[in-house]
Amino acid sequence: MSDIKMTIIDRDGQRHEVDAPTDMNMNVMEVCKAYDLPVQAVCGGMAMCATCQCYIISDHDLGERNDDEEAMLWEAQNVKDNSRLGCQIPITEDLEGLVIELAPEE
Repeated sequence: MSDIKMTIIDRDGQRHEVDAPTDMNMNVMEVCKAYDLPVQAVCGGMAMCATCQCYIISDHDLGERNDDEEAMLWEAQNVKDNSRLGCQIPITEDLEGLVIELAPEE
């Protein structure tokens, strides 16, 4: 089993360094929920809400947003250039050291 370390900054500015498995087909939103961080994920990871929006703080290249993610972020609040939906970011070894910040709830 191989894990990566990532840092999640919650809405109070608190940093959580967590281990995320690369071999369980998880995404960033599911890791947040696994650590009881306040991510609603209303749609269950289908890119149909924006309650798992986060800001990518570290310098990782996550590729382009897909069309569904782009459409959701177009309608969401508090969107920045580095906004992504956590449910659309699969946990891979390339994400070692990833730092994200949870977007404010609407």
